[in-house]
Amino acid sequence: RGRPAEIVLAQDNRTGGISYWQARDHQSVADRFGVSLAEYIHALFGLMLQRRPRHVLMIGCAGGTLATMLSRAGILVSLVDIDPLSFEIARRYFHMPEDVNCHVRDGADFLRRTKTRYDAVILDAFADTIIPPHLLASGFFRLVKSRLNRGGVFLVNIVVRDDDDPAPDRIARTMRKAWRQVRLLDADGFVNRNAVAMGGAVKGLERPRLLMKPAHGSRALEKSLAQLCFRPLRRAQT
Repeated sequence: RGRPAEIVLAQDNRTGGISYWQARDHQSVADRFGVSLAEYIHALFGLMLQRRPRHVLMIGCAGGTLATMLSRAGILVSLVDIDPLSFEIARRYFHMPEDVNCHVRDGADFLRRTKTRYDAVILDAFADTIIPPHLLASGFFRLVKSRLNRGGVFLVNIVVRDDDDPAPDRIARTMRKAWRQVRLLDADGFVNRNAVAMGGAVKGLERPRLLMKPAHGSRALEKSLAQLCFRPLRRAQT
């Protein structure tokens, strides 16, 4: 096994905001109260609040900013990550509440073992900038579906290189093997952007708005969220 990736936590002395890096991965960025400054976190948050879930399972912790925001909105959050250090960082530096239930385990293994059903499952897990392949397999998506309540939704955060990157459409097509309703929220024209693939009861979801303003950076977040839109899936490249 290789050496653990170096972790860097950097604080902005002017705003009190904090960033969390692990090797090449920019894990999280938040204001001094733990509210995210990343537009995709606010997109996931805005989509979640439209569904009014009672219990959300998140796979992937990083700084725990989305878990923090959902908890503050009165939603029960269970969080799964293979790295226990991520939970410590999220609580100590990003103000993640104690009522977020943390489990040290691989996401697929956790779902196989649990009998709990959730109103939503969110996948935001990366290893060296890529989502672990076993968490993108059709069998995993069917496992997620089996742990969702009726009317539940599944959201996946995807890093997109550019408009020619086939990843979001490939993932969404695989999700269609588990769910009839699958949608993509994306912003064409940007490199190294985030997109959200979603399945389940997602037909009525609208473009997310900024619902929890951070201490600074709200205008930039609102502008970024306004550029997101639902788009049709593109044909598979041959």
